[in-house]
Amino acid sequence: MTTRDDYPHRMTIPTRWADNDVYGHVNNVEYYAFFDTIINDYLIREGGLDIHRDAAIGLCAESHCSFTAAIEFPDSVDAGLRVGHLGRTSVKYEIGLFGEAAETPAATGWFVHVFVDRQNRRPVPIPPAIRGALEKLA
Repeated sequence: MTTRDDYPHRMTIPTRWADNDVYGHVNNVEYYAFFDTIINDYLIREGGLDIHRDAAIGLCAESHCSFTAAIEFPDSVDAGLRVGHLGRTSVKYEIGLFGEAAETPAATGWFVHVFVDRQNRRPVPIPPAIRGALEKLA
C-alpha cells in the first residue's frame, strides 16, 4: 500500500458541499477532478505551462482510478503526485488521494497526458521546462 511519502509532490484540495452525492460521500467523478487539479496545478506552477498560449498542450489519453475508502465533505483531500513513466511526447502520472487523517489512500490511480500541437493535435515532444519539472517527480 502506498503512503503519502511515496509521492514527491503533494497538495491539499478542499472538498465542497456539492461534491457529496446522495450516499453522503464525495462522488467518484470528483476523484478524477482531484487528479486533474493536482496535475495541472503542478504543470502551471512548476513547469510554466501557459494554458492559454503555449503551442504544446497535454491531452488526457487514458486514466484509471481504484477506490478503496470514502472521503466526505468537509474533509480536505491530501493529493500526492509522482511520475511513473516519462516518454518523449507523453507522461504517465501516478496519483494518491488521502483523507485528512487517513494513513492509507482513499484512491490511487494514473493519468496519461500526450503532448500535442495546439493547432493540429499531433504529438510533439514535451516542452523543456515542463519536462524539467516532470523529471523532479520521476
